[in-house]
Amino acid sequence: MTDLAHPDRLAKLEAIRAAGADPYPARGLADATPIEEVLAGAGTPDAPGALHGQRVTVAGRLLGLRDFGKLIFAPLRDRTGRLQTGLKKDALSEWWPQRKWLDGGDLVGVRGELGFTQKGEPTIWVDEVHLLAKAVAPPPEKWHGMSDTEARYRRRYVDLWANEGVLETFVARGKVLSTIRRVLEAEGYIEVETPTLHPIAGGAAARPFVTHHNALDADLYLRIAPELYLKRLIVGGMERVFEVARNFRNEGVSTRHNPEFTMLELYEAQADYRRMMEITERLFEGCARAVTGGTEVSFRGDTYSLAAPFERKRYADLFRDANGIEFDDEPAVAARAQELGLKDPGDRWKLMNDVFEATVEKSLTGPIFVTDYPLAICPLAKQSPEDPRFAERFEVFIAGMELGNAFSELNDPAEQHRRFEEQVASKDPEAPGEVDLDYVQALEYGMPPAGGLGIGIDRLVMVVTGQDSIRDVLLFPAMRRAAAEVALEAPEEAPAT
Repeated sequence: MTDLAHPDRLAKLEAIRAAGADPYPARGLADATPIEEVLAGAGTPDAPGALHGQRVTVAGRLLGLRDFGKLIFAPLRDRTGRLQTGLKKDALSEWWPQRKWLDGGDLVGVRGELGFTQKGEPTIWVDEVHLLAKAVAPPPEKWHGMSDTEARYRRRYVDLWANEGVLETFVARGKVLSTIRRVLEAEGYIEVETPTLHPIAGGAAARPFVTHHNALDADLYLRIAPELYLKRLIVGGMERVFEVARNFRNEGVSTRHNPEFTMLELYEAQADYRRMMEITERLFEGCARAVTGGTEVSFRGDTYSLAAPFERKRYADLFRDANGIEFDDEPAVAARAQELGLKDPGDRWKLMNDVFEATVEKSLTGPIFVTDYPLAICPLAKQSPEDPRFAERFEVFIAGMELGNAFSELNDPAEQHRRFEEQVASKDPEAPGEVDLDYVQALEYGMPPAGGLGIGIDRLVMVVTGQDSIRDVLLFPAMRRAAAEVALEAPEEAPAT
């Protein structure tokens, strides 16, 4: 046992065992009905539902005990909701001495008749109690939840039931993922899986995590993006593919960034970045409807409509409007960067984009597509046939936060080879360290015109659930290893109110 195990609870544990009972039985209550269904079937005192007066079974976690002598009220919570249970001495005469074994936080199953209290609250009047797992660590103080942010993230297994709305956020995340799959499968996309360990870090500009494969005696990289493997499948004739991929980038942690995150990437033959805008709108609107029932979402104090169509503005126009200079006026951009206090990264185009991020992105309330990025910062995108300075690329923003990135995909093998060589020669620590010759060879077999799209799932969930930090939509966000256990807020539980 750890220091969290409370002496009083450990004593009760021993008393249970001494009485010949099992505090951790091998079988639960397989016939338990979800609380959500029980509540739906309860109706009201004036209009009783189909389950009113029926004997029902539920299982979940006790959210405290209010003992009135011959009557105990004990709210119970499962994954679907919360329901009050009423335990009367007269109905539980043989079991009644065992009530002293129970504490808030214990997992129990109960059976009894569904009815109402005098105040009209749906209640199971219990005639059978089963202890399913004794909790020897106490819940947070007074059932006000865990207010310590670090403790919440480290002990998500408590946060999920102790804090209102947390579990619902992750239910919503599941709805986002199922909606994405449903929408794309209806469009003829095939879900695929590509390698997580890559011999070359590529497909995006980021610092990779490096590991070593002993049998091959070779360094491998946790993928920063599945892009180049998915486009190999387009070469192979799969034509419409997508992957919900766990990606890894050896970078900082913030309200928008986690080193391990989830991306949707998809590629479609015979498409371009305009088609990817349509898919993006369809996915965003579908996810909003799945979570909220409509197209409006509340995020960081503002309301946004995710109904199509989204606003569209060109990168160069936004840059000019914000800075009063052209994006490719190198001396003017350098002067503007100095004025903003930006560090020169040693590359004119990266400096230009740093100025864009500092002066434009925060104003992109959206949802908005920023289109036609400068070609120099788009090594995998097709050049615009209208203006060779630009690439057919967009990023989609909401509340100043980028949620997605898309291209008309470059499929010229010689041009792709040249751009890869430029990346390697740049010595940029976020660029690939070598040319991916296998990918170039794949393009030499011919890749059809194609559009590709990447969407940050974690950020999309933030928007549709109204969560300010990426940590609040990740079940187990990355954290520095604690030097010691983070204590909960009290040594013992308090009754539910």
